[in-house]
Amino acid sequence: MNSRKDIPTELIYQIFSLLIAFIIVHSVYISVIRPQADSFIQQEHEMMLADSSYIQKRNFYVVVRDYEQEACFILMFWAFSIMGFKGFLSWKQNQLLNDDLLKLPIDLPIGPEDTKLLLKRLTELPANIQHYLLPKALKVTVQRFAATRNVHDAATAMRDVCESESQRLETELSIIRYIAWAIPSVGFIGTVRGIGDALSQANRAMEGDITGVTESLGVAFNSTFIALVISILLMFFIHQLQLLQERLVLDSESYCDMNLITRLRSL
Repeated sequence: MNSRKDIPTELIYQIFSLLIAFIIVHSVYISVIRPQADSFIQQEHEMMLADSSYIQKRNFYVVVRDYEQEACFILMFWAFSIMGFKGFLSWKQNQLLNDDLLKLPIDLPIGPEDTKLLLKRLTELPANIQHYLLPKALKVTVQRFAATRNVHDAATAMRDVCESESQRLETELSIIRYIAWAIPSVGFIGTVRGIGDALSQANRAMEGDITGVTESLGVAFNSTFIALVISILLMFFIHQLQLLQERLVLDSESYCDMNLITRLRSL
């Protein structure tokens, strides 16, 4: 048994991409974002103490400084890395649609006696692309035609392969959809935490010191704001990836119809 085939490559990629996203985002936060945010907040406090009518300004670093926003960015980059991986695989498969995998004259009918040659050519394709949808659909179609000598059965086998691949691709998007769901949930956690902190400082607000309350409410609203913006952006790219995969399945089915099914002759 080939041990390389037993290694879940995509799972390993997802784990390492999550670790890399965490390392990069956390490094940016501790080296740039939080120091800049703390410096800006300190300056604002000094300005407010010096001038009671001073209106506090908003700052990007302050908006994204909290742990919930950091978690949202980590999840966002993790999802983008997974989508990039899947999009690259779909793009590579789309390139096969421009190749003549059967290598037969355009007008030549294909009979049962030609199936051995076709199967040999499909089997001789590079090992790294034999599991792609198009070669797999062509191979299953030729095998079914060789066994039954029935064009309808061959066409049904091809469409079954394409439908199965479509369902598999749809299932594999579940992890990305989970991330897209998790990001607003993380933002809501920040909202609950911020409101809770604000309520715990209500006694100070009644005494006239509303600084702690406003900072806590800022945490609540900023985390929700960032999470929703990221979620909207992420859902757009999820739909683009899904569209790319659906086109791959439909184009592969059309390729098989035009280049194989319509040329099969049972007699």
